[in-house]
Amino acid sequence: MSFPLPSGLPEDRPPRRYAPLVWRVAATNALVLLAACLLTVLVLSPEKISSFAVDEAVLLGCALSLVIAVNVVLLRRAFAPLGALLTLSRHVDLTRPGQRVPIPRRDSEAGDLAAGFNEMLNRLEAERRDSTRRAIAAQEAERLRVARELHDEVGQTLTGVLLQLSPVLKRAPADLQSDLAEVQEVVRASLEDVRRISIELRPEALDDFGLARALVALTDRLRERTGLQVSRQIRQGLPYLDRESELVVYRVAQEALTNVVRHAGTDRAELSLEHQEDHLILLVRDRGVGIDPAQMDGTGMQGMRERAALIWGELSVHSPTGGGTEVRLDLPLKDPTA
Repeated sequence: MSFPLPSGLPEDRPPRRYAPLVWRVAATNALVLLAACLLTVLVLSPEKISSFAVDEAVLLGCALSLVIAVNVVLLRRAFAPLGALLTLSRHVDLTRPGQRVPIPRRDSEAGDLAAGFNEMLNRLEAERRDSTRRAIAAQEAERLRVARELHDEVGQTLTGVLLQLSPVLKRAPADLQSDLAEVQEVVRASLEDVRRISIELRPEALDDFGLARALVALTDRLRERTGLQVSRQIRQGLPYLDRESELVVYRVAQEALTNVVRHAGTDRAELSLEHQEDHLILLVRDRGVGIDPAQMDGTGMQGMRERAALIWGELSVHSPTGGGTEVRLDLPLKDPTA
């Protein structure tokens, strides 16, 4: 619920301009120091005020300038975590975990405040990861339930219809056989669609044969169904991944290739999965029309980012030189929290 602002006040006012805190503190310290010097001279040697020489004034000014410069350097060092905290707080994205305020030393309240902000980010990322894990687990469980119902109920029903149509087609009069044959083909196509949807909802190859074979099966199905030619480069001997990580990599590849079919305007794509030191890298690239900036915040992109963040992965989507779109998932094989 929103409340109207008083008349004359815009709802989206630009941020107020103000001097940085370090300069305001430095200016205050300089004024206090200057006042202290003048007061000291006035109290200890009042006659100096009337007979203040130029050389003495220059010397005093240089000394004050040096003290103020040292004060500014020390203040900037002390307040540096505040500036880094402000910058990060304006751009932090919980779907890209690991963003923290650099804190060289915790020797001031500013450092403690930045450290507290980092601890808050740790808690928020952990809570988001747990909630995302529960949501995705519930989503996958629902996918499995729907896939089983499609396979066991709808698929079996359509298979029974096909079996019943075969003898009917043989006994039917000649003028009805073409119509019955057409119905039979429609039922057979519907059965294939049910099987395809069931596999897409819950990839059996991932459960039975692992990630590499599941990606091969995915690209083969896309080629048969849509004509998309996918050039595959899947390195042999990939490191072990747990079930959750395998499913994330598979779903990201599935979503990226589906976007190629829907939006890229090309019938060719590239998919690579390789191991580099302690990272597993999935890359899906096409040479199509490129990605629309409006799609960057779409449901599909957001889902891929959330899945990547769930396993401490980093997802990047951009248009490389030469056109097209590149989706890259960089998955650390070591737990960053360990």
